[in-house]
Amino acid sequence: MVQLIKLFAATVLATLGFSELVSSHPGETHHAESAEVQVQRQQYFAESQRALAACAKTPHGRRLQEEGSARRAALVDKLRADRKLSAATVIATNHKSSLIGVSPATDPTVLFGSTPKCVLEPYVTEGPYYVRGELIRTDIREKQAGIDLYTELQIIDVNTCLPVPNLYIDFWHCNSTGVYSGVNAATNGNYADKSNINKTFNRGLAPTNASGLVTFLTTFPGHYTGRTTHIHVLANHDGKVLANNTYSGGSVSHVGQIFFDQSLITQVEQTSAYLPNKQTLTTNARDSIFAQSAATFDPVVNYVYLGNSVTDGIFSWISIGINAKLSRTVSAAAHLTANGGVAN
Repeated sequence: MVQLIKLFAATVLATLGFSELVSSHPGETHHAESAEVQVQRQQYFAESQRALAACAKTPHGRRLQEEGSARRAALVDKLRADRKLSAATVIATNHKSSLIGVSPATDPTVLFGSTPKCVLEPYVTEGPYYVRGELIRTDIREKQAGIDLYTELQIIDVNTCLPVPNLYIDFWHCNSTGVYSGVNAATNGNYADKSNINKTFNRGLAPTNASGLVTFLTTFPGHYTGRTTHIHVLANHDGKVLANNTYSGGSVSHVGQIFFDQSLITQVEQTSAYLPNKQTLTTNARDSIFAQSAATFDPVVNYVYLGNSVTDGIFSWISIGINAKLSRTVSAAAHLTANGGVAN
């Protein structure tokens, strides 16, 4: 079975023309993974897949599987995981929901069902623009131009198939013109603008509630050369909340990225706040990190418009499975202090 899975994965990569996919952030050098990192990645998938299988045998899992539409949704997720996904499959899926009247106030069970979905999200790079110590908040817009985007995340521990409470989620992305706050880099906007190191737009973190849920309000991300439109998600635990409303220390149990339908990106990019962005647009189909994420689960958010058009705002949601037993090592480009940003 293991060999069949490996063969299937190899076939997917060949079909996608993996060698031609864009494989890095602009200006970022990728080196071959060390043996330690390779072993860690293999352990991550091995332990998490065993946990997924064990979940179905628990009384809690059996009870949940008996519930109507939620049961069917869980079965679809399991079949997808068993068969493996491919970027082509995910790209061909329309994630625009037919639900009516959805808003940030909608009961989460309407969005996620009553069955926690143990959908394992692959561990992928945090990228070159991660900043430690960001402000604890859920509204991270800071008057940035762009379309309002609400994103509700549900975090599930694949070891228990239960929601993970009090997990501090780092959530960050570039603005409508493809610039990240908090980092001075030749590949990130106007390098001459040294004040960017002190800026915090489109960045924040917040804890999950008892149901493993957290909702952020931001502006829909733009794009920059070398990457498709995406948002970074990083899970922290056992850290400390400081007096200046930032988070420090603790461990990182998950690093991932979430994505959007290409059709939605196209709609957004045609609006006024995004038109000034002249950087080359990379599609989902040509982004290697998208392909890496889509190899084992669907990393694209479900969504609805909050009005008649995309400019009225977007509400999106996604369930993410993590292996809460693991600890990740991440590299930050800078960290936020009481006196502003400091490059690492």
